[in-house]
Amino acid sequence: MPMLAQEIEDMIRESFPKAKITITDLRGDGNHYSAEVVDMSFKGMNRVQQHRAVTKALKGKMDGSNGELHALALTTKAP
Repeated sequence: MPMLAQEIEDMIRESFPKAKITITDLRGDGNHYSAEVVDMSFKGMNRVQQHRAVTKALKGKMDGSNGELHALALTTKAP
């Protein structure tokens, strides 16, 4: 079942309450999204660490072929 952009934002916001989060549905199918997450907590982290933190916030929704979220292109950075 596809996910709504708001669901993705809500899950990320739980872990990053002060972040600037922009979710874009790339194909209009609810399965292919991009997310830009800008948060102070990323300061001092490399890009891989930042992406892992966001993926962890999604609580398994991207895990393998059984995940509800098929594709998420991430852009992360500190302000």
